[in-house]
Amino acid sequence: MEKWLVETTIRELRKYKNPANVKGMARFGINSKNTLGVSMPILRTIAKKIGKNHKLAIALWKTGIHEARILAGIIDDPKRVTEAQMDAWIQDFDSWDVCDQVSMNVFDKTPYAYIKAKEWTSHNLEFERRAGFALMAALAVHDKKAKDGDFIQFFPLIEKYADDGRNFVKKAVNWALRQIGKRNPTLCKRALLVAEKLKQSENKSAKWIGSDAHRELTQKKFSVKKVTA
Repeated sequence: MEKWLVETTIRELRKYKNPANVKGMARFGINSKNTLGVSMPILRTIAKKIGKNHKLAIALWKTGIHEARILAGIIDDPKRVTEAQMDAWIQDFDSWDVCDQVSMNVFDKTPYAYIKAKEWTSHNLEFERRAGFALMAALAVHDKKAKDGDFIQFFPLIEKYADDGRNFVKKAVNWALRQIGKRNPTLCKRALLVAEKLKQSENKSAKWIGSDAHRELTQKKFSVKKVTA
């Protein structure tokens, strides 16, 4: 990777540095370390100009700059991403937005997505476990060719880790359950069964996940009438 291209890209990011945005991001739980405050629309505009570039993505990730890592996830080529790269990147996750953006923009399009979604939920670190459930949610939205069984296999993991009370984990577990339930009537019915079970839990985190998912999946457009056999 030519050094000038990396430096040019970083200079472009720094042009849009916004300290006020950094403060605002911090209020939403986004890590302000090495953060420039560049908005997502600007990052996507820059990414569109660059196009897919695996080598540049790797180089940008190594800078440790918050927005450079999000940009890396947008421009990386999922066909060239390896399992080793995925495992290495999640170890660097230090903010929920980087975790989610990378999961939604590149990880869910790799051949290893379903394997890693299951594998990472067993990791103890907060953002690594979140990555597993964020990947489930991203797959539920983006993988239009997946079969119901590909998602049904995630329900036991959702139940197992619903008692993890860490904020960024429980929100991701909830996100995964809701997005899987929104795919189609069959999965909605299955997701509601899980939500009902979690609602009865004495664990605060599990109860919250179940209640929130049940409330959303029983809204008019996800009516139980539509998911009965």
